[in-house]
Amino acid sequence: MLNRVRKLSLRNKIFLATAGVILLISGVIALLARGILVNSLSHELEQRGLAIAQSIAERGGGFILDQDRAGLVALLFDAAQLGERKALVAYIFIVDNEAKLLAHTFTRPFPRALLDAVGPVENQDSRPRPVVFEHDEAVDMSVPVQEGIYTLGRVHVGLRQSHMDSLVSKLRLTFLGFISLVVVIIFFIALVLSGYVVDPLAKLTRAAESISRGKLDQPLDLGGPPWNPVECPAYGDTDLPCWHLDELAPGQARRPGTCNPCKFYRHRFGDEVVQLADAFANMVWSIKLYRHRLRESEERYRPLFDANPDPFLVLDVTSRRFLDANPRAQELYGYTKRQFSGMTIDSIEPSSDQPGVRTFITEGCPGDHVLYTKATHVTREGRQIYVNIHATMANYRGKEAVIFSATDVTDLVEKDAQLIQASKMKTLGEMSAGMAHELNQPLNAIKLGSDFLRLAAQSRMELSRDRFRQVSEEISAQVDRAAGIINHLREFGRKSGPTPGAVDINTPIRGVFTIIGKQLELQNIRVDLDQGDGLPPILAHANRLEQVFFNLVSNARDAILSKASGEGEIAIRSWTEGGHVCVSVSDTGTGIAPADLRKIFEPFFTTKRAGEGMGLGLAISYGIIKDYGGDIQVGSEVGEGTTFKLSFPRARS
Repeated sequence: MLNRVRKLSLRNKIFLATAGVILLISGVIALLARGILVNSLSHELEQRGLAIAQSIAERGGGFILDQDRAGLVALLFDAAQLGERKALVAYIFIVDNEAKLLAHTFTRPFPRALLDAVGPVENQDSRPRPVVFEHDEAVDMSVPVQEGIYTLGRVHVGLRQSHMDSLVSKLRLTFLGFISLVVVIIFFIALVLSGYVVDPLAKLTRAAESISRGKLDQPLDLGGPPWNPVECPAYGDTDLPCWHLDELAPGQARRPGTCNPCKFYRHRFGDEVVQLADAFANMVWSIKLYRHRLRESEERYRPLFDANPDPFLVLDVTSRRFLDANPRAQELYGYTKRQFSGMTIDSIEPSSDQPGVRTFITEGCPGDHVLYTKATHVTREGRQIYVNIHATMANYRGKEAVIFSATDVTDLVEKDAQLIQASKMKTLGEMSAGMAHELNQPLNAIKLGSDFLRLAAQSRMELSRDRFRQVSEEISAQVDRAAGIINHLREFGRKSGPTPGAVDINTPIRGVFTIIGKQLELQNIRVDLDQGDGLPPILAHANRLEQVFFNLVSNARDAILSKASGEGEIAIRSWTEGGHVCVSVSDTGTGIAPADLRKIFEPFFTTKRAGEGMGLGLAISYGIIKDYGGDIQVGSEVGEGTTFKLSFPRARS
């Protein structure tokens, strides 16, 4: 039953509830009124009968004493036929104290059974009592006829029970008719009231259903004037703020311009139903305006996204799947937009060892922006490319997403590699004197050892086993030393691979002095090498870092040799500082003029004389350091020397 009631419409619920309450109240009122009105009417009729009897008793005493039967009968008929009493009074008769009939109003013989029905009555008893005589019913009331202190007889007045019942029935019908009329009127009011409440709610429901299906452009019958969006300035010009929509924006420092009066914001005077309809209409208009702005914004920026010369991709942070890709991205990676929608970032960025989009997904927060240079991506053909990634964390169509551009810098990276390689070859040329000296030492030792053995053989010299082993071990050690120098040169000159690895920064520093340490010594330049122990590795290429340190040391050497004394010191120190691995290269050379300090990392800038340098060493070193996420700072005093400080982030464990 309750389920059936719950399934009823709100209109029927209101109507049935109102009708039920009204019927209940009407029933209670009818029951109460029936008792009150019927009893009141019966009591009133009885009082009228009693008044008739008392009137006859007061006037009939004289007729009884005079034994004037004719006057007494006339008195009774006058009282019974007066006005409306004819229908009400069934009989009137008078008896003496011995119950002897003195007069009556019957036009036929007096029914003797009536005297038996009324029976003896106490002198002062005037209570009504029902009687039945000759198939007729009546209510008998009697009063004594007094004359002074003497009682002469009793007057009996009989009221017709049928007339009394007829009056009660008329009263009931009149009351029920009135109650029915009230019920019908209230039912009609309830029906109108339920329609007044339910009809707007039904319109709101239909409007909500239409909006949920995206049909905002359909007219909504919510009352008030119809909408014509063209009349709204903010609807036609999305750059114009709307006071109703934009005042809700967080961080709004200034109230936007107003349209007074606004043609779309509704606030009519009325009851809660009207106010609810207006609030709903305002909400719908806000959604309509916001959606229009969103659509215009997308239409405005979509061509920029599609026609951008850089590849742009949108990635869902949760699923790591691509949500969108512009045509340039499809061209670069070789995938269609549909293929991208089924791929994850792992498909184009397989390596997680170097910073990239995968790192940003894990570490980024909404609103963050980041740049990753020379990140490695893979195309559909398996070709490895280098891209500069500009990524931002934003909301894209209700999802947390990473929007990033991937600028292809593969050609630039390859040219940089070629330039670095050419610089290495140049460095090898500059190191040739030192390398010759370093190689001459083991070659001379090998030469002396081999000559000693040859002379011993020619002179038939007796050599002990220990002496022979000592000479042969020295020759072998010098061969290993020469081979080590050659291998180091080969490693230095080798072209670096695409992926950096973990490097102990002290290793390339020692490699530099392995080659040119003796040369610096011959040039009266002291070397103070203070390398920290247990330094964490950094992510880099060892031979490229060696190229950097060689450039710095060779510049320090040239600065020292430029001084008049031609002597000086180069100090190199390595340590850790705030999660970074740092190296300082200091010299006591001529220093750098303040005006030149801001130019020293520019390509082709040099303070050396023509033919002594191209000005690319520091520029290449700066690029290498930046590729590894590092930084280089320089401080110099003219005549005192120069210090370069390099810092690199430690490699992730």
